[in-house]
Order: sequence, then C-alpha cells, then structure tokens
Amino acid sequence: MRPMADWLEGFIPMKQHALIRFGRWHDILAQSLPEDEELYCVTTAMMRYARTVALANSRDIAGAEAERELFFAARDRVPESRMIFNNTCRDILQVAEQMLMGELEYHKGNHEAAFEHLRRSVEADDNLPYDEPWGWMQPTRHALGALLLEKGQYEEAEAVYRADLGLDATLSRACQHPGNVWSLHGLHECLTRRGETVEAAHVKLQLDKAVARAEVPIKASCFCRRKAAA
Repeated sequence: MRPMADWLEGFIPMKQHALIRFGRWHDILAQSLPEDEELYCVTTAMMRYARTVALANSRDIAGAEAERELFFAARDRVPESRMIFNNTCRDILQVAEQMLMGELEYHKGNHEAAFEHLRRSVEADDNLPYDEPWGWMQPTRHALGALLLEKGQYEEAEAVYRADLGLDATLSRACQHPGNVWSLHGLHECLTRRGETVEAAHVKLQLDKAVARAEVPIKASCFCRRKAAA
C-alpha cells in the first residue's frame, strides 16, 4: 500500500459516500479513524467530512463545528500527489468542504448561506475532470435540491433536478445522472406542488420503475432533509 498510496489510498473512503447517501449518521460516528493519518490522509479527511455532516444532521452543532476544523486540518495534510484517477484528492476535497459547510449552515438555520455553499459544491463537482467512476460519488445537486424543497423554493429545486437528470442542456453528459430515483422523486414533487399534471404523470411512471428497484424507502433526494416541504 505505502509505495502506491498516491494512486490507491483515495479509494478507501468511498464507503463514506454510501453512509451519507443513506443517512447512516450513527454508523459514521461509530467508525474508528485511521491510526496512521499520514498514510491514510485522504481517508482521514473524508471521514472528518462525513462526521461533520453526521453531527450537523444529528443537531450537535457544536460537535459539527469542532469536526469542521479537524476536517480543514486533515485536508491541508493531503499532498498534491494524491490522486483518484484523473482528479487530485485536494480538488475532490473542495467539494467536501462546500458540502459540509452547506449542511452545517443549514442546520444552524442560516439557510441562504447554506444554499450558497451548496451551489459552490455543485460548481466544484461539475468542474472536476471527467472520470469513470466520478471523482465525487454522491451528486451534489441531490442535497441542494432536497433542502431547497424543504424551504419551499420549488422553482430552483426543479431546475436542479432537471439538470441532474439530463432533461435540459445545462450539463455535459458526463455530469448527468439520467433516470436516478433521487432526482426523479424531487422533480415529481416539484411538478406536483406547482400543480403540473401532464409531465408529472410521465415522471411518476419513471419514478415508479426506479422505486421498484430500491431497497429502502425514498422520501427525498437527500437524507439531510428532515420533513416535507412547507
């Protein structure tokens, strides 16, 4: 591992994306951090990111703020040579920074500041060099759209979901996620809430097919959303 760390270590914390994807806050916080923080520098930074998000969503704001500072310190220890295929891990961690800042500010009640951070996370994610699989695994638009919906900002949320699904000309094909259950759920809710019936029926058919393959209930595009939109 050590001689190839620059090319391999960055893949180890991919698990954190899955835990955040499904809102496994307790499981995130129960994990042990690496003992060798120099060798596992990306893993440490990503786990600090995940812990910040988990604490923010668990309403432990003081804990999340302390974890945020530990994330910054861990991020700064990642060398430029550390890569995930075409992307430097430091560039990837810029997405993490804006994501955790966005979720933390949102759960502190600073919603507009939160949305600005989440929009920056989307921009940083979109600007990562093309890769298969993606350098950043969980689409950043899913958190932005979910929290916009929760605050009743349906117009922007709808645009966010359309772009993610590739239903407009906003994104290159490499940045789209056609047919994904998360954005289909969000788009269908947006259409329903503004009283659209024709397109909503077509989207519902796609959503039903996607939900049929899901192993957990899908109630929003991100588990960071706590309740139905106002």
